[in-house]
Amino acid sequence: MKTVRRLLYREIITAVAFVAVGFLALFMFFDLVDELQSVARHASQGYQLQQALLYIALKTPEHLYQLLPLSVLIGCIFVMARLAQSSEYTILRTGGLDPLRALGTLLQLGLALVALTFVIGDYVAPWADRQAIQIKAIYQGHLTLGQTGAWLKENQGERHFAVNVRSFDGIEHMRNVRIHEFNENGQLLGITTAEQAEILNGAWQLQQVQQKTMQIEPRSGKLQYELLPMAAQTWRTGISADMVAAALLSPERMRTWELFKYMRHLFSNKQNSQRYEVEFWRKVFYPLSCLVMLVLALPFAYLHFRTGQIAGHVFIGVLAGISFSLLNNVFNFIGVLQNWEPWLTSAAPSLIYSAISLAAFWWMVLRR
Repeated sequence: MKTVRRLLYREIITAVAFVAVGFLALFMFFDLVDELQSVARHASQGYQLQQALLYIALKTPEHLYQLLPLSVLIGCIFVMARLAQSSEYTILRTGGLDPLRALGTLLQLGLALVALTFVIGDYVAPWADRQAIQIKAIYQGHLTLGQTGAWLKENQGERHFAVNVRSFDGIEHMRNVRIHEFNENGQLLGITTAEQAEILNGAWQLQQVQQKTMQIEPRSGKLQYELLPMAAQTWRTGISADMVAAALLSPERMRTWELFKYMRHLFSNKQNSQRYEVEFWRKVFYPLSCLVMLVLALPFAYLHFRTGQIAGHVFIGVLAGISFSLLNNVFNFIGVLQNWEPWLTSAAPSLIYSAISLAAFWWMVLRR
């Protein structure tokens, strides 16, 4: 069985790598076409072709994360269909490779692909995406969201804070920051504005600060204002760089753990976290789709092929992979709109396709 596993793993990994490289080349071409427009628009600011190529290269891990399950499905279907057409798989069955053992062999490879998908999506892609954002920030300006920027909330004991960030470079530097402080009764106590800010070691280092405080004089009962300019100020907060980026960008750019912390942050501050809960569970279940793709491809090894039929079955695999991706996105949007259970919303596409795969495997392999 060690020789059989080595044969199957080598063939499948080679085919998956070939398909993934082909898809990546296509997506990089589309990105290059888009970036050429940015080069022409921002050439006066120093954004040249070499910066555009570096930006495209840094976006590659994100594309690979999205394309890996589809590549696994197409590559595995091609290998299984080719082995069936050349009768090699029939020989393997004669040598003792029964259906359940074949399924277990593919699932072992699937676990390695699940781990690879998780590492790329949770570590490599977010890091590369932040570096790509940093390149765009240098030449095209910081990240912004509309005219008012992003708003975040935080509770610190009896004090409540509403924080507004107008722009962010995706790493740690912010511009035009406003911090509104309220007491437990909702009364505004002060507004702190800063031209620039950095997120370092769990604190915000504010620069060019103006602190406006408001308090009621005990004797007269009048409201008094006080303006205190400062060169720098440190504000201790639990709002991290990932939380600011999530407020300015889509939650797909966050790591799973940071997404979980931001989700809990919204929940503790009584804010709607449905969208981020759905994305969190999607990141948990998405790597497992590699297992689903392998199970879906296994029945193709038990079909009887004639010359020229492999291309048609590979095309069927492409359609199945695209339909899985579409169903995954549709369930995410519907789950957010209808307030469905987040984990069930994210797991439903994988569960549906797993049921289809196992049903096809049972009917075609075990029953026939």
